[in-house]
Amino acid sequence: MSDARFADADPAPLALMAGDAEDLTVISALAQDAVLSVTDIGYDPRHRQLALLLNRFRWEDADHARREGRPYERVRAVLLVSDVQKVQSDGIDRHDTDLILELLALNWQPGEDGTGRLLLEFAGDGTLAVEAECLNVELRDVTRPYIAPSRKAPQHPET
Repeated sequence: MSDARFADADPAPLALMAGDAEDLTVISALAQDAVLSVTDIGYDPRHRQLALLLNRFRWEDADHARREGRPYERVRAVLLVSDVQKVQSDGIDRHDTDLILELLALNWQPGEDGTGRLLLEFAGDGTLAVEAECLNVELRDVTRPYIAPSRKAPQHPET
């Protein structure tokens, strides 16, 4: 079976920006359950950017895949946070190059004069805390979709 193609997908590759908490809610939902290696996280203090290369579950296509009886898809995507002042991690060993992370949510904690703190929350209680001059987040698909290796949609236990 071959990989899926953007031409077969509806909608087209994602390219979204968040400048406020409402926009961030959309990006958080679409990035939920993305997986990445700890080595796929890069922070460039000179350019004040944090980038994560995600293997994003295509939530926007999940209902179509289920109805059509075809496999679920993932896509490689870049999550880019700009205007970063500082990045801290808690519960994430950045030196463990075999560590795989699962992104659960992005949450914005506003501060004074537009500044704030962006929390990237991962399964297993890991968190990246990003002090930012303002909320400036992009999510952009950068490859063709591919069949999810598990062929299943991520599951979340009821609480």
